[in-house]
Amino acid sequence: MAPGPRSLGRLLNPRHIAVYGGASAAAAVRRCRALGFTGELWPVHPRRDHIEGLPCHRSTADLPAVPDAAFLAVPAEATVEILAELAGRGAGGAVCHASGFAEDGPRGAALEDALRAAAGDMPVIGPNCLGVLNYLDGTALWADQHGGVRTGSGVAVITQSGNIGQNITMQRRALPLAYLINAGNGAVTGVPELIEALLEDPRVTAIGLHLEGIADPGGFARAALAALRRGVPLVALKTGSSELGAQTAMSHTSSLAGSDVLCDALFRRTGVARVAEIGTFVETLKLLHVHGSLGGPPDPAGRARITSASCSGGEAALLADTAQRHGVELPPLPERSAARLRHVLGDKVSVRNPLDYHTYIWGDFRAQQECFTALLEAGCDMNVLLLDIPRADLCEDDAWSTALDAFVAAHRRTGAPACVVGTLPEGVPEPVARRLLSEGVAPLQGLADCVRAIAAAGSIGAARRTADRGLPPHGARAVRPARKEEMLDEHAGKRELAGHGLAVPDSAVARPGEAAQAARALGFPVVAKALAAETAHKSEVGGVRLGLADEKAVEEAVSAMTGLADRFLIERMVPDAVAELLVGVHHDPVFGPALTLGAGGVLVELVRDTATSLLPTTVTEIEDALSSLRIWPLLRGFRGRPAGDVRAAVAAVQAVCAYVEDHPEVTELDVNPLLVLPEGRGAVAADVVLRRVAPHRNNGNDEEESP
Repeated sequence: MAPGPRSLGRLLNPRHIAVYGGASAAAAVRRCRALGFTGELWPVHPRRDHIEGLPCHRSTADLPAVPDAAFLAVPAEATVEILAELAGRGAGGAVCHASGFAEDGPRGAALEDALRAAAGDMPVIGPNCLGVLNYLDGTALWADQHGGVRTGSGVAVITQSGNIGQNITMQRRALPLAYLINAGNGAVTGVPELIEALLEDPRVTAIGLHLEGIADPGGFARAALAALRRGVPLVALKTGSSELGAQTAMSHTSSLAGSDVLCDALFRRTGVARVAEIGTFVETLKLLHVHGSLGGPPDPAGRARITSASCSGGEAALLADTAQRHGVELPPLPERSAARLRHVLGDKVSVRNPLDYHTYIWGDFRAQQECFTALLEAGCDMNVLLLDIPRADLCEDDAWSTALDAFVAAHRRTGAPACVVGTLPEGVPEPVARRLLSEGVAPLQGLADCVRAIAAAGSIGAARRTADRGLPPHGARAVRPARKEEMLDEHAGKRELAGHGLAVPDSAVARPGEAAQAARALGFPVVAKALAAETAHKSEVGGVRLGLADEKAVEEAVSAMTGLADRFLIERMVPDAVAELLVGVHHDPVFGPALTLGAGGVLVELVRDTATSLLPTTVTEIEDALSSLRIWPLLRGFRGRPAGDVRAAVAAVQAVCAYVEDHPEVTELDVNPLLVLPEGRGAVAADVVLRRVAPHRNNGNDEEESP
């Protein structure tokens, strides 16, 4: 890791460590010794003479040299003072163990500001964290218990929870850990900087992230795309789903695209595999450590393709069901592989994928090796052997060991990616898992976690194939709090978007006595709408009348709506829509502008058939989002109904995105519904809601109005 401002090289792999504090400092010394740290350890304490047999230095100024790393286990106020001293001497970085900062309210937040100022350009991990474990080089800036051991290569894990990080070090699943970093508050050095530092170490095979939130989407995107292009897979266990305040939102979009949805959009954009459970997190990292992302020939649906072998029809069916549930493909076997299997298994076995090879060859090493070799040469992304090893204290496992040996031999012969999975986590004991790791076979524990891990590795492989198309998100922009927002009425909003190429119905704005004449000029049937900027959802208050076929119907409709507005939008009806879409953009305070596409109409929140991506976006992302919707079959032509004009729908979405690109003052924009007409006839915006930061206005003295 090249040195420089904020470089973490010295901190993560130090030659000497200064430890500050009492009992926690002593524990850090013991942890370093237990891991085999060969550098110098310098305790610093103003009153004690020795810590763990080492002489204490009275202050930072008394240290024999500038430390590469420091572990601070002192109260919060003292932490800030010592950080300033270390930064002044040019230390390589520090881990701040103390709590009592931003997580503790306004006073703590002010103290965290002081901590940032004290650190200057020096890297700092924490505060409010357990610390850093480097199992590659034997460094423990860590005071608590941990369960990891030295390794020559492995995965790095960054957590925002100390307990989750500590628990991962205690796993008994043979996952080789290279680094465990508990980021804590991330006051100075955030997750993006930690990812970038870990990418500099070629011994890191994959990076796992436990995240409670993403404070810097732009920085995260840059780091994640760098990892994707370098071939270091990222897996995220994201906890917490803080929905935006939908009750105050004026648009449908804000109630559908909360911050957790935007995290998903960011992960998809940058090739980060998201998992939902800690077991899946560990198994995915293990699979990636052994095989990396799965990058074989892409399945048309973007799914990982596997073969499976077991000696039980029930297990084969269980795997097939699990694979279907989690989006993993079990393709038919090539004829060459099927013929070899028929030869070795005989006529009594039905050859298919997943394969139940029965027990006719159970205990026969050569036959099993030939069987497994035929499967591994089928050309899939991953080859799975289901095998639960019997309990060593109660059973004899000779026949199971033969199956394991035969599968390992087939892997050696073919070099094809392979994993052994126990249907239950305890089905692959740790000694067996370690042996498989040494053979380059991934030992996975628990069938569902195995399949989810394969799906995750496949999604990263698919993302790598399009890595050069990855666009960083805009990120949030600063908006002056004093600037008010304004809502444009529907007619004004449609005129704005029509200027960027969005098709809108022919229309006229009329007073009550003019509405019938305006409708006659447009041609029947028409729609009449109450035109008031403050009424975002007109249908909910009776502000829309559809299918008005003559002047009398228009007069009656307008008369019924006079309590809602004094102006009315009269529009030509747009018939024959194949589907109704929602096209929405809202500005998130952290992620910036985000695009939501989905099933539109008045029941949009109830149906909740949506896909969200971050801006800027691409035509490919728009097309992928539309094809992911449950209503996609309607757009392609369902049960004899005409196909929709998908090309026009995509162009309409592009027009909305282009408008937002050119008008950063937009905070929310809904086109709902976008009426998709039959193929070749276009797509028309039936309703528009547009909210933006109000432009500057002058007061009577030609001065900008006061905030």
